[in-house]
Amino acid sequence: MQLVFATHNPNKLKEVRPLLPKSMHLLSLKDIGCQEEIPETGSSLEENARLKAQYVFKKYGYTCFADDTGLIVDALNGEPGVYSARYAGKQKDPHANMEKLLSKLGAISHRSARFQTVIALYLKDGQYVFTGTVEGKITEDKRGINGFGYDPIFMPRGFDLTFAELPLSLKNSIGHRGKAIKKLVDYLKK
Repeated sequence: MQLVFATHNPNKLKEVRPLLPKSMHLLSLKDIGCQEEIPETGSSLEENARLKAQYVFKKYGYTCFADDTGLIVDALNGEPGVYSARYAGKQKDPHANMEKLLSKLGAISHRSARFQTVIALYLKDGQYVFTGTVEGKITEDKRGINGFGYDPIFMPRGFDLTFAELPLSLKNSIGHRGKAIKKLVDYLKK
């Protein structure tokens, strides 16, 4: 089965590829000649994921899935949420995003947060949505060199390491995107 993952993010591709069975051939947007930035104009993670998957399916004709992921920080009333990638501006700079988040949290001790990934799968017979969530907290400083995005400041519940300090295989088994991809794969195997 050939499946397009509607992303230009090489880190997401690196994370997702090991989660798919060998029978599924994953293509990126680059692989199908899609160079444009697909607009994420939705007001929710699900809406953005649906928009991206639908765009690729309608314009390029491929079976496609797209994700949108948000970091939800309780003490900041759910920020950055749907704006996680561009929290510090349109340039989508992960370091600036982390700095803004850490600055806004300041000395707040209640630092609970969760990552949520919503995946929209677009098939000829309709759209299907799969969600994965991981609970944790925001650290006071950046730790680790693995991962991407907010990984250096997110510590999953039950661990003393950030996502950026964990090996990819462990992050995938407990993480938000891994959980959502597992649901996607289970559905496609049916």
